[in-house]
Amino acid sequence: MSLAVSPPLNEPMTAVSEVLHERGLRPYSQVFAPFLCGMFAFIDLYCTQPLLPLLATVFHASEANVSLTISASTLGVALSAALLAIFAERVDRKRMIVGSMTVLALCTLLTATATSLPMLAVWRFLQGLVTPGIFIITIAYVTEEWPALLVPRVMSFYVAGTVFGGFLGRILGGVIGAGYGWHTVFVALGLMGLGGATLTGWLLRPAQTTRALVQPASKWAPLLNNLRNPRLLATFAIGFCMLFALVATFSYITFYLAAAPFHLSTRQLSYLFTVYLCGLVTTLVAGTLLARAGLRHGMITAIAFCMTGVGLTLVPSLWIVALGLAIAGSGVFVAQTCANSFLRDAAPAGSRVSAAGMYICSYYIGGTVGGILPGLLWKHGGWPGCVALVIGILSIAGMAAVFGWRLRPPVPDPIPL
Repeated sequence: MSLAVSPPLNEPMTAVSEVLHERGLRPYSQVFAPFLCGMFAFIDLYCTQPLLPLLATVFHASEANVSLTISASTLGVALSAALLAIFAERVDRKRMIVGSMTVLALCTLLTATATSLPMLAVWRFLQGLVTPGIFIITIAYVTEEWPALLVPRVMSFYVAGTVFGGFLGRILGGVIGAGYGWHTVFVALGLMGLGGATLTGWLLRPAQTTRALVQPASKWAPLLNNLRNPRLLATFAIGFCMLFALVATFSYITFYLAAAPFHLSTRQLSYLFTVYLCGLVTTLVAGTLLARAGLRHGMITAIAFCMTGVGLTLVPSLWIVALGLAIAGSGVFVAQTCANSFLRDAAPAGSRVSAAGMYICSYYIGGTVGGILPGLLWKHGGWPGCVALVIGILSIAGMAAVFGWRLRPPVPDPIPL
């Protein structure tokens, strides 16, 4: 039975929902597989965030320089995503995902051999180059293998996996780094990645959706068509802003909390990332509600939560700062679920890998800029200057959602907006 076949349009909505509930999410191992893809794609990507103050001490480097261990990986993701958007529309979905997970794990193990900050940044860049082969293809896989009304629910499991992977990588990075040194962090995460690739290869079902046999006029045609689509352009802009906000907030907050009056250690900073677990729960709940509330309303609400959470970090109380980070992180993850699901609606069949690749490219360009630009404001305005910048960027995302997601051409299998 193919899960990609949509129910007839003339069925009552109640009957359609029952069919999707009974058939679409079973076997449940097929929903857990995208969770694993998200988890092991992100377990390495931000693992150096709690290590930034430690790396600054070890390498006698500035805050902006050690932040390159974040920006180098996000830059690699952006460049690789752009290439996948052009050339990967017809790749074998499962083979690409599992192969990329394996190569990423090997790159992570080799990162432990770095002996200087520039070499560490180079290995982080190579990790970033490999990573899009996991999550871009996973996004396309989810949008193609499940009916439209189930896409937000399944996508929420994938995004929850990215949240859990990001949390696990950060907390292991801080705890292992504080006790055994930063080299050991990459050895541990690399071995975990190899195990994750093996498990995913066992659970992930080969794609059942038959893609069009007709080749486009050129490999550039899907990309150019996406650039003419204002709804996709708005989505790309939102992606840029959301990862900018996440990276800027969770990178530079470590310097803020390592200084007076908080004086948090590397291990304590890693515990701070337990707020990601709030985002995991929120994302799973949101996946069920979005089909009712609509993606546009969900996105606007998520951005409002982000702005509120970032603002709360200005209160000089560690508990309120942690609450603000939990709210902001949850908002970003719900926004990611909305944007990834929206690609099903905005991008026609046959161009969803290119749309996902372009979205991820813009998303991680935002993350790259978010790791560098706040460093300039940090020198002059400290953490309040960074907060003002992040809220300004989130305001742009909100306007893109309000004005860019409003109109939709008629489609036979819609996701509620």
